[in-house]
Order: sequence, then structure tokens, then C-alpha cells
Amino acid sequence: MGGPEWGTASEELNATILAWEPGEGPAESVNAERDVALVVIQGSLLLVEDGEQRLLVEGEATIVPKGARRKLTAGPEGVRYASVHRKRGGLGIASRSRQGQTRV
Repeated sequence: MGGPEWGTASEELNATILAWEPGEGPAESVNAERDVALVVIQGSLLLVEDGEQRLLVEGEATIVPKGARRKLTAGPEGVRYASVHRKRGGLGIASRSRQGQTRV
């Protein structure tokens, strides 16, 4: 089982270190709100970004732009990598106005 090993946040940034066994990784996703910087700390990481594959090895970094469909898969020796992005805003509570429109 893999995933987050460590994380921290400031007022503006979130940073997480993740680790995955060979061939494993998070589910394919699209981050529509934030660019994400990835830095491989150990091992290798296959990044499929909008259908194009790139192998990132120890010491390499990339930025996955917001809106890109991405799939991350650990290489044959597994991977440890850092993920850094601008902090997401807090959850908002929506209410209905008298006209039936949603406000946040």
C-alpha cells in the first residue's frame, strides 16, 4: 500500500511526500484548480500527462499544469516523490437565495 508519508502546509502552499511500490500509484485524475510541482526523491515515476508519457528519475522535477489529465505510476524500483501546490481554499457553505439561485 502506498500514498502519503509526510505533509505540511503554510498559508499559501501544501507539500506532501508520497511513496508507491513498483507499478502502483494514485488513480488517474485532473486537477482543474492548481498547477502541481512533482520532484522525484528516490526511484522513478512514469507520468502520463494528457496521453503523453514521460519517465522522471531521481532528482528530476516537472510541473503538471492545471487542467491536465495525469496518471502517475511507480517505476520498477518504486518511487518517493514530493508534490507541491498552492493551498486550496476552505470548503464553502452554499445557500439558496429567495430567487432560487445558489450563493457561496
